[in-house]
Amino acid sequence: MTTPTARVAPESAAPDDFEGQYIPTLVDLWDQLIDWDRRRASEQDFFVELLNGAEARRVLDVATGTGYHSVTLAQRGFDVTAADGSAQMIERTRRNAERHGQSFQVLQADWRSLRRHLDGRYDAIVCLGSSFPHLFQEADRRAVLAEFYEALNPGGILIVDHRNFDAIRQHRYQSTGNYYYCGTGATVTVAHVDEELCRFQYEFLNGGTHHLEVYPILSAELSSLLIDSGFDTIQTFGDFQEKFDLAEVDFVIHVARKP
Repeated sequence: MTTPTARVAPESAAPDDFEGQYIPTLVDLWDQLIDWDRRRASEQDFFVELLNGAEARRVLDVATGTGYHSVTLAQRGFDVTAADGSAQMIERTRRNAERHGQSFQVLQADWRSLRRHLDGRYDAIVCLGSSFPHLFQEADRRAVLAEFYEALNPGGILIVDHRNFDAIRQHRYQSTGNYYYCGTGATVTVAHVDEELCRFQYEFLNGGTHHLEVYPILSAELSSLLIDSGFDTIQTFGDFQEKFDLAEVDFVIHVARKP
């Protein structure tokens, strides 16, 4: 999705919009960063079990990226709709779905006008891969959560994750490579972080270097926004575990229910 203007740290030349950051050369390398086979081994059935526990069948993946979760959930029998704000990512999702023998609706959509693009409501929405932090303004974060809320059936669940910015903002970034970004062909570091902006630097084995800028949202901050948006039954997981030390995990996952 196209985001509001980013707060750019000194000497930054990174683009200030979502689609502008995901340039074709980075999208072409994204699956190397993920490594689908290793990611599947790390996740196992975590998201499938959450969705089955909520009796969800119709699932909207609002930040599909190159389509890993959309394809995986379709393979497990869910009725999937894949969306993303980046045309480059959407095209890669189509290709990956075809390569894995899957067929589902794929659409390019700005989160802030999501409902204009949808046909009916969903039992579950997943917003994964630390995509939500691409929203830099609190007003946009609240507006997008309202869009997600309205797109869900009563009793539906929202699953949204983010990197552990609580640790990153304390300059304790770590990435074990055991969870989301499992590929061995890239090194990820934090080039800059403050309370308003985090700039990640991706260095690939082919010599390419890319940057992504996001808002470093805190775990408690997102939980509070979810409650303010009308969600309840907020569960939080760290690296797929319900019991975790916030100082030690790579990713935080929030599961919220629409009453």
